Amino acid sequence: MPTAYHSKYIAYDLTKQAPPGDADQLSMSLFDASVDLNPHQIEAAMFALQSPISEGAILADEVGLGKTIEAGIVLCQKWAERKRRLLIICPASIRQQWANELTEKFNLPAVVIDAKTHRSLRREGHASPLEQKAVVILSYHYAAKLQDELRHIAWDLVVIDEAHKLRNAYRPSNRIGQALRWGTEGRKKLLLTATPLQNSLMELYGLTSFIDENIFGDPNAFRAKYVNAGGDIPGLRQRLATFCKRTLRKQVLEYVRYTQRRAVTQPFCPTDAEQALYDAISRFLQREDSYAIPTRQRHLTVLILRKLLASSSHAIAGTLATLQQRLVDLRDGAEPDDNWTDDIITAEEIEEELLDEWLADEDEADQSPTVIEPARLRSEIDEIAALAAMARSIGTDTKSKALLTALDIGFAEQSRMGAARKALIFTESRRTQDYLYAFLESHGYAGQVVTFSGTNNGPRTAEIYDQWVKANANSGRVTGSRAIDLRSALIDEFRDHASIMIATEAAAEGVNLQFCSQVINYDLPWNPQRIEQRIGRCHRYGQTHDVIVINFLNERNDADQRVHALLTEKFNLFDGVFGASDDVLGSIESGVDFEKRILAIYQDCRTPDEIVAAFDALQAELDEQISARMEDTRKALLEHFDEDVHARLRLRLENARQQLDRVGRAFWNLTEFVLQDRASFDEDALTFELTSPPAADIPKGRYHLISRNAAGQRPLAEHGYFLYRLSHPLGECVIEQAKAAETPIAELRFDISSHPGRVAVVEALKGRSGWLTLRRLTVSAFETEEYLLFSAIDDAGRSIDQEACTKLFGIAATVDECAILPQDLSARLDAEADQHVRATLNRSLEANNKHFAVARERLEQWAEDKIFAAEKALKDTKEQIKMLRREARQATTLEEEHGFQSRIQELERRQRKQRQDIFAQEDEIADKRDELIAGLQKRMQRAQASETLFTIRWSVV
Repeated sequence: MPTAYHSKYIAYDLTKQAPPGDADQLSMSLFDASVDLNPHQIEAAMFALQSPISEGAILADEVGLGKTIEAGIVLCQKWAERKRRLLIICPASIRQQWANELTEKFNLPAVVIDAKTHRSLRREGHASPLEQKAVVILSYHYAAKLQDELRHIAWDLVVIDEAHKLRNAYRPSNRIGQALRWGTEGRKKLLLTATPLQNSLMELYGLTSFIDENIFGDPNAFRAKYVNAGGDIPGLRQRLATFCKRTLRKQVLEYVRYTQRRAVTQPFCPTDAEQALYDAISRFLQREDSYAIPTRQRHLTVLILRKLLASSSHAIAGTLATLQQRLVDLRDGAEPDDNWTDDIITAEEIEEELLDEWLADEDEADQSPTVIEPARLRSEIDEIAALAAMARSIGTDTKSKALLTALDIGFAEQSRMGAARKALIFTESRRTQDYLYAFLESHGYAGQVVTFSGTNNGPRTAEIYDQWVKANANSGRVTGSRAIDLRSALIDEFRDHASIMIATEAAAEGVNLQFCSQVINYDLPWNPQRIEQRIGRCHRYGQTHDVIVINFLNERNDADQRVHALLTEKFNLFDGVFGASDDVLGSIESGVDFEKRILAIYQDCRTPDEIVAAFDALQAELDEQISARMEDTRKALLEHFDEDVHARLRLRLENARQQLDRVGRAFWNLTEFVLQDRASFDEDALTFELTSPPAADIPKGRYHLISRNAAGQRPLAEHGYFLYRLSHPLGECVIEQAKAAETPIAELRFDISSHPGRVAVVEALKGRSGWLTLRRLTVSAFETEEYLLFSAIDDAGRSIDQEACTKLFGIAATVDECAILPQDLSARLDAEADQHVRATLNRSLEANNKHFAVARERLEQWAEDKIFAAEKALKDTKEQIKMLRREARQATTLEEEHGFQSRIQELERRQRKQRQDIFAQEDEIADKRDELIAGLQKRMQRAQASETLFTIRWSVV
């Protein structure tokens, strides 16, 4: 059986900090992750961690390859190494998605901090709300706002998702980019983007300088060396290869299966009454002098009303009633509430980032009070009341009847494919959601519908929640947070019982619904990035069926038809293997900007001809933006093909699987030993029932070793198990108890005769005995590295190598008391151990020297870039002087010649100054380079510590 000595060795081995590039560097993170093993993701994570000295890396895999997983592996590894000041900066719309992925797939605690959470933490007494015992997640806008607070925290890693948004961060005019550069300066960064290069090579400079401003020279130097005619593209590619990695979909098709998107358009033709309502409200919205729509937030207000008008008559009726009440309050002398849009956005659950981005651009210059004309105000109140009455009179609208047809089509197609009968319906309005729930319940889908929103209120959701908590009481799934558990309960209800989920935009964030293969855009947003996020809830990594995407099309609305055509043809959102590519989505800087362009057309165009002309102009502009991609340049720079890529990935996968099998077996054996009196074990199923927890905060119950969770199965926690991993509180407790175990000098008899498999190096030791010691060596340089070093001799004085000692501790043993280690043998073992330490230190020094050489070379190239730019400017001036002298010789008048001579003299003065500046710059750059290199050398100074974990007398029988 295993012994305390086995357990102590295993515990230290499982948690040691391996040096970069080592075979087991990612053992802890990969073992703890509930994800399929894909070799390109492992390779990308290794790449991101390859240099302890670099300031960061760019992971630029094509869309659909799982950059989030790659970053999650890196974050998980940092967490396992107790480096827990971890920050993620991403678009607001995917903050919760990040939190859920980290929690579900990597067992990492994560917290989204926004303005409300930040204020709450302050009130509770947290002096620094960003310092959490969890991965902190911020939106771009809020992170920029907190730049000073960010800067004061020594983050171990900053992950930037959708990093192409920072491609212009080097420009002083880029407010958010500059703020984030300042806030994260000097911290290791991991940038994620499928489009690191969109329209200009300067975008690469922008991303690179965000990681480290000392990689390339200033923008002028980069432009002169790489962007202008004759730029050194091979040289740039070589430099990028050290910190930028891109994997292509075609490289990994043998490992990753992708399904198709199949678009279905569901037309509907509004009745005359519905069309009259639309026309009347449109005319009202196009007026410039309405009291109902505040001047300061006019565009945002109009956009919200148009979204609700397109959603349903019920949605617009409720909002018109709110508008009417606002004007009644104004008539009765109340102060006008110019921020009423906040309440509408909250009530309807229109995405909150819409509010942030639109308000950032609203013109707040006109703060003059509105002059109220009582008669006109009364007239407008009556007008809005009449519009609300029109909306309420519609009853069941044509669009909701078309939904029944769409569901029939979608369910029939799912049945043909053998997919589950599930449909995810998205709407932009809570009122529309409530209306559709009642409509479907009364039209053939009673008991089959579940709703999902930001608040998830209502008696039905409360009933689902109570049942879920009761069913999962003894599993690891109940977190204690009602909001989180309610989301899980509703998703489980949809997966296990309901056929339809009606969701607001809240479900477009952070919800993974691979078990559903039908997405219905009941309301189609104008923001293509938002649509992609919706479809991505179902059409994502792990989906096993083609995904049907159904969109509604108003046949009586020319503008709606053109928007649908744009989203379909230009962005390719609804068809194909991947839908909209990051290349295309990246070509529009902001989805909100695109929405603004669409809104302007709806507001400004009165006739079909005007609508056609406006959309033609927008389409032409999109064509230009999308076709402006530097496809050939991007391939030349970023697509690092080599002949053995498939073989290398296959080897990476095989090595990772072998390593994880080893870790799983070792962790299981360790747990069996430490908890032998506290749990009953099922060896075949790799589960155990914990009856006596070793700590008060660890629950009783059934635990299942995570490594046996097969790909594509539901998480084992959903079957009432706790997923047992290294980072689980119980796993951490087991590790710490094993490390702290008493291991005095003793004799261990290793029984190779009863071992089930053949271990040749141990069989060679059968009948022999001797002494062995295990040391733990810690080396601190650029990063902390830990090594476990065996030193062993047999009774004949022969040394036993490391491999044999390692294999020896895979064999069961019995423990007997032992005499004290003789002094001469102790000295011999110490000498052996010291020799192993020296050899290990030399290997570590050699590896760190390579990292230092790469960093030094990068700084040398940075210095050359800076000087190159100055010399290029001088050369350009010389060329201008030559050209002017040629032209002066051809002057036909004295006056003309005098003009040339004046310009030549001015350029010669500039030339002299540039020469002087070059000398000054060379000195300044050399000093800066030497200062940076000295800083590297200082970081490279090593500290080391060595401790003996145990000494034993061994024999093999």
